[in-house]
Parts: sequence; structure tokens; C-alpha cells
Amino acid sequence: MATSQKDSFMSTILMVGLLIITISLHSTVAEVGVCYGRLGSNLPCPEDVVALYKQNGIKRMRIYDPYEPTLQALCGSGIELMLGIPEANLPDIAKCQCHADDWVQANIVSYPDVKFRYIVVGNEVEPSSKYGPLILPAMQHIHNALCEAGLEKQIAVSTSIKLTLLGNSSPPSHGEFLQNVTWYIKPIVEFLRDTNAPLLANVYPYFSYMNDMVNIKLCFALLQPGCGLDLGGVYYDNLFYATVDALYAAMEKLLATSSPISAELKSKATPGVTVSETGHPTANKPPKLQSVRDGEGKGDPSTVENARIYNTNLMRIVKKGTPKRPGVPIETYIFAMFDEDEKTGPEYERHFGIFRPNQQPKYPLCFT
Repeated sequence: MATSQKDSFMSTILMVGLLIITISLHSTVAEVGVCYGRLGSNLPCPEDVVALYKQNGIKRMRIYDPYEPTLQALCGSGIELMLGIPEANLPDIAKCQCHADDWVQANIVSYPDVKFRYIVVGNEVEPSSKYGPLILPAMQHIHNALCEAGLEKQIAVSTSIKLTLLGNSSPPSHGEFLQNVTWYIKPIVEFLRDTNAPLLANVYPYFSYMNDMVNIKLCFALLQPGCGLDLGGVYYDNLFYATVDALYAAMEKLLATSSPISAELKSKATPGVTVSETGHPTANKPPKLQSVRDGEGKGDPSTVENARIYNTNLMRIVKKGTPKRPGVPIETYIFAMFDEDEKTGPEYERHFGIFRPNQQPKYPLCFT
């Protein structure tokens, strides 16, 4: 009887321990990071930016190039980093393993006190561009370089895509990549599966709403509670969940027709999705709005209040998982830390910042 009670007690302790570990892992994955771009005037120096991250409990950062002052400022900070490789470096890295080895040595190995989490090989590269064919070989060479340095289990290699690669996204279960990009995306997804890395995707419900105000409610795009829809027989609380699940479905369709070289690879699951950018602008030049249903959207949705609503809701929903992967938190990075007034393109591109250059928040947002 005493032995039985002891065994029962030990089993209970073990189960509690496993539960704590599971909760801890989910909490870690669900940490929301923030993208830090430097295309703005009067921005704080990297040391002050890193201090601002720490003051606000922001534990993950995405940067788009290995800018030495930023890497130096991150040393010993404990902030996990998603580091991009600029397009200008891709031809050499894709051409020769030696260039990938040099890049990893100079920008990763040389900073042992920086907590690198991802290396992003290309951001929103168009498959039809001159860089399209370079992405996969560059990813392979960078991964090989990490293996040589003994860092492949600590740092994942991926690429960040935009949603225009999807030919269909609604309902989410019908998610599918465009036929004319299959040559590009399929081997990338297979590489991610084989290396246990996620697909990085820039997910902006704001853009989906602006492109289809007739059929998408603003509250659905702002991730507001009580605005869900039945999409293909599955209830979706918000457009963010629907988009992520469309990506899962699209990858599953690709892998269903792939030919793994071993039973081990065949048993591997579809890669996860890490949302490498998302956000909502606080200003924009007024567009020529279509008529919209239910009186929504009568005016530009690019406001400080809507940005606050979106990002506040985002912090809540990424912890829960989508209908396709319930309970699996979605690692997510908000774009961006600051407005970048030197960016080209549409006006809204310059107004995604959650902080002003003077380091004061545009609106309240809690990361802790």
C-alpha cells in the first residue's frame, strides 16, 4: 500500500512537472517580438533601442541585415534575434558554400553573446525576380555553414514570404499556392520540413481588408471578439487565424505530392508557420473607398486607435492556436518598432511604428 501511494505520488509530481514544462514551452513560443527597421530619421541609437526592448519586456527582435552596432548592442541582452540576409549577398552565398561559411563566421559565430533564433534568407522575394532561383541554394549553404559551426540545432534557416504566393486562401482548408510558383515554394517547404524549421510569412489582415472591403468586415480584420465567420464549415474568430490556416493547407498540399528520400522524412509533419511580420498602420493617404456593408470602413481604417486594437488583440490570440492547430501558439513579430519615414512606396508604409523616435509609445501595448 505504501509503495502504491509512493508510486502514485511520484506519478503526480511527474505529471505536474511535465505540465509546467509544456506551459513554459508554449509561453516561450507565444512570445511576441517586434521588427526593428532603420529607414527613419531621428531614430534612437541601437543601444537605446535594445534598452527600450528590455524596458518593455520585448524578448524577440527581427532585423533585416547584420548591422554591426545593433549586433554589438544585443550582446548579453538575452533578446532572441531573427536576422536577415540582404538580397545583395544572395548571389555569392547561393553560388559557393565558401561565401556562406564566411557570412556565418562574420555575422553569427563572431557574436557568441547574441541569442540568434533565425536566419532569414530573403524577405518577400518574388519568385520571378533574379533572386528567386537563389533562395533555396542560399538557404542550403547557410544551413550547411551552421552545421559546420555546430549551431544547426540552435538557429533555424528559413525565408519570409508574402501572401501573394497563395492562389487561394478562402476557405482556409482550400489554401493553395499559385501553380506558377510551385517550382519555387515546393523545394523550400521540403527543405523546411527536413530541417525542422518553420515557414516565415508576413501576414497583414489590414491589406486583405483594404483590397476587399465589400466582403471583409473591419472587425474581422482587427481580430475583434464576436466577429467570427464560418469558412468552409469551420468557425474562424478572425482573419489572422484564417490566413495562417490557409498557409498550413497550402503546404500540406505541396507535401502530399512530394517524394521523401526516406521513411524518416516521410513521417515528418508539415512545417510550422512563424508570422515574421504583422501590424496595422496609424496613418495613410485616404484611399478611394468602395461602398462597404454594415456601414463599416466609411473612412480610412489606418488610425492610431485601430492599430492599438489590432496589436492588443494580436497579443491575445497568438497564444491560443488556430482551428487547424488548436493549442499551438503562433510565434509572431509585430511590424514595427518605429515609423520609417525614409521608406519608399505607399504612405502607409511609413506609419507602422508602435513607438515614436523619442521612445514614447504611440499607444499602450503590454508585452509582459
